[in-house]
Amino acid sequence: MSEAVLYEESDGVVTLTLNEPETRNAISPAIVDALVGHIERINTDMSVRCVIVTGAGDGFSSGGNVKQMRDREGMFGNEPVQIRRGYWYGIQRIPMAMYSLEVPAIAAVNGAAVGAGCDLSLMCDIRLANTKAVFAESFMRVGLVSGDGGAWFLPRVVGYSRAAEMTFTGDFVKADEAERIGLVSRIVPDDQLMDEARKLARRIASNPPHSLRLNKRLLRDSQGVPLPTALEMASCMQALVQSTEDQHEAVSAFLDKRAPEFKGR
Repeated sequence: MSEAVLYEESDGVVTLTLNEPETRNAISPAIVDALVGHIERINTDMSVRCVIVTGAGDGFSSGGNVKQMRDREGMFGNEPVQIRRGYWYGIQRIPMAMYSLEVPAIAAVNGAAVGAGCDLSLMCDIRLANTKAVFAESFMRVGLVSGDGGAWFLPRVVGYSRAAEMTFTGDFVKADEAERIGLVSRIVPDDQLMDEARKLARRIASNPPHSLRLNKRLLRDSQGVPLPTALEMASCMQALVQSTEDQHEAVSAFLDKRAPEFKGR
């Protein structure tokens, strides 16, 4: 039996590949468990400095399993109170885990990212897309709401008006339009997507690990607090990183015009 999510690590970069191409990487319980487990592992491993999330086969993720919707199976079955708990202890573990992921995450969107698959890409900090990528907040098409946090993530990426249009219509957004509205950072040729994602990930991973993780936390948490609170968080984090050996190494390397050697201390 194949792994639901492949875990590959090289030079401080972890690639997580959704590995159920027979369902176009629909979000299954196995994928939920694997993603959450891998993220917990990454958070405790200071050697990891960046994550790439992508999908096996020709697509990123098709989101929910429509056949299960029809047959009232899995997360789409049972009584309302059980469905609610099923979401909290099921697919909603992904946005909670992705929100708590300490290192930067890049979504390498290699095809369709639909419904919960679109939302998974939104949970990453940066999105790169190939020319075949297409995005859809498609829950309205099957009479649902975004049960996995899309209503929280999408407006923060593209703004409320565009998020409302995507949500209320369920329209598909092709790669060029996704780039225009800021849904993705850039489009790359199909055969270069993973190379470009790895190149960007390595650039990110070349930074001091403690500073990198705290920069991500500061950027994320500052979106939901008043300015004075954000400034207080910044000063506290600054005090922490200024006490690290790596920060002193970064300054020394800059002044000496040499490549720094960070040790995670």
